[in-house]
Amino acid sequence: MTTTLGIWHEPRMITPPPAEHAIRRERLLIVEDDADIAAMVADMLSERGYEVLRAADGRDLERYLHRENIDLVILDLMLPGEDGLSLCRRLRPRYAVPMLMLTAIGAETDRIIGLESGADDYLVKPFAPRELLARVRALLRRTGHASPRPEQDVPTAYHFDGWELNLLRLTLTAPCGTLVPLTSGEFTLLAALCASAGKVVSRDVLLARGPNPQSAAYDRSIDTLVGRVRRKLAAWAPQGEAAQDMIRTVRNAGYVFVPQVNVRTSGGAR
Repeated sequence: MTTTLGIWHEPRMITPPPAEHAIRRERLLIVEDDADIAAMVADMLSERGYEVLRAADGRDLERYLHRENIDLVILDLMLPGEDGLSLCRRLRPRYAVPMLMLTAIGAETDRIIGLESGADDYLVKPFAPRELLARVRALLRRTGHASPRPEQDVPTAYHFDGWELNLLRLTLTAPCGTLVPLTSGEFTLLAALCASAGKVVSRDVLLARGPNPQSAAYDRSIDTLVGRVRRKLAAWAPQGEAAQDMIRTVRNAGYVFVPQVNVRTSGGAR
């Protein structure tokens, strides 16, 4: 069925996933003041096995982020009170959760502003349910938020030169113990570099792991993104430490993460 949201007329029963899969359900938060659209999106995603929460405005969004473990936020641009762009820009330094922005405005400049405000992807209304589902799945996969199977031995944190990049809490902790604010894109980039420490990671690989590799805006910003991560590492580094040199540029090849990285996994350190 190739209908788009807003004219989807076929009601469906929601079947909960089997109990043995409940531990692996990702938790999504829809922030949308249009109750009909919010209900349609929630029903569709629930049918696909996601746990879906709903918020009508920025205050509800902030309360959920504070008390719940949210894997992805689907955020409408036009909200009552504080709009989606302002919310994204204000909350991004505190929360690294991926954000998919929905809007009825399709101009390229508006999409670029949304991405630069901290959104990880941008979808214009009306949209096909399948496209939304595909973007949600891709964003969870690219940002590493998809819940791993309990039996898998997967990385949970990277440690380097006194720093910790925690893949479960989505935090970067400086050697002094301070939490360093990262956008989702910055977090994903640093995690990709840590995973291949000591090796050249090409620009194409970093783009493929980014929130929206098809986006021209993201493609143009990869070098800027690396620069922002370097500056944040330098700003919170111990005095005298050359944190800018942690990420080394290899001309015409990509980037190398220089520090030795120790990996903590779900099965223990390695």
